[in-house]
Amino acid sequence: MGEGRGMKSHPIVGAAVFTAVMEAAGYRCQCSGECGQPHTKGDGRCLHEHDHYTSKHGRRVRLMAAPVDPLATDVAAARLPASELRAWCPDCHGAAARLARKRLPAAPTDQCGLFDL
Repeated sequence: MGEGRGMKSHPIVGAAVFTAVMEAAGYRCQCSGECGQPHTKGDGRCLHEHDHYTSKHGRRVRLMAAPVDPLATDVAAARLPASELRAWCPDCHGAAARLARKRLPAAPTDQCGLFDL
């Protein structure tokens, strides 16, 4: 658990990796605008902290240890060491994934469909 942080929750599976990521991040979301928000109130970094309440919605924040690339698969993420993960709040991670998907090149449209004759 975090020293002096009073961390109340952490996942049982991968607890050592989770704790290493959270300690490196100071138990604060490491998003620095990948979600599309400039996070101006946090000097360019999201203000959400693990196990703290959000001021806007009043819900408890549960940070996750996830790859820098928000589109990485769960299998790829599970193989990464703590040094290649970062702390994300669910809001920033979800928004960053949506933005990353929009930036992917469009799929070719000249492929034959199953029912094309």
